[in-house]
Amino acid sequence: MRNYISTCLIIGIALIVSSCANKQYQYLFEPKQAVTDTVSAQKQANIATGSYRIKPQDILQIKNLQNIKYIVDETPAAGSGSNNGGSAGTPGQTFQVEDDGTVALPAIGHIKVAGLTRPEAAKQIEDLYRKSLLKDPIIEVKIVNLKITLLGEVKAQGNYTLTKDRTTLVEMIGEAGGLTDKANETNVKIIRGDQLNPQVAEINLRDIQSINDPRAILQNGDVIYIAQNKRAIRNEKLQNLSVITQPVLLLLNTALIIFTLSHR
Repeated sequence: MRNYISTCLIIGIALIVSSCANKQYQYLFEPKQAVTDTVSAQKQANIATGSYRIKPQDILQIKNLQNIKYIVDETPAAGSGSNNGGSAGTPGQTFQVEDDGTVALPAIGHIKVAGLTRPEAAKQIEDLYRKSLLKDPIIEVKIVNLKITLLGEVKAQGNYTLTKDRTTLVEMIGEAGGLTDKANETNVKIIRGDQLNPQVAEINLRDIQSINDPRAILQNGDVIYIAQNKRAIRNEKLQNLSVITQPVLLLLNTALIIFTLSHR
């Protein structure tokens, strides 16, 4: 009987110990033979290498680097659809692109920007201001509403702004603090496209070639999901099992101890 009690106690302790997850050393960016769907990869490459084109409802941050507070010296009039200054660290004015693809700018009025890339819009605005108002303006345009969502086994989940034209998956994971020790770095999913036709790109961060994978250049609206690795899933199952079995084992051990003491 005593041997049986000892066996139960040992089993209970083993379940508790096994529930503790071990840290996995992450072998990132090793040389591997790339295996991809050629047609799908080429489609993704064509999309990724093309610069983002401005769309209606986009929010543009426009500033003249010769005058970082405003595009022109005059303070924007109320109701012009712009916000002077913006948030801290982002001087300049923000303007929303209207449904007709135009944006209203101080002194020059509505200009068509939909369909243009960010550099093309900046050059067009710069040329218009140079012709009509400013001497040697240096116009900078940023699209400040472009975001991606990062979920799963990263240290800081959430929404992140795409602050430059070609932000890569590795850069964004770095901005989020890196992967956790539970992450499955061999299968990082990038979900993109509309709700009716979502597309999933799977990136293997253990492969050095993933750095050059055009599918890993992020696009507006991308959802990045990093699942748990097999070890983490196994440990979680064991932990759940131990949570269920611990009270049962405790009750059983207590009953056996009482039974043993009562029959001495």
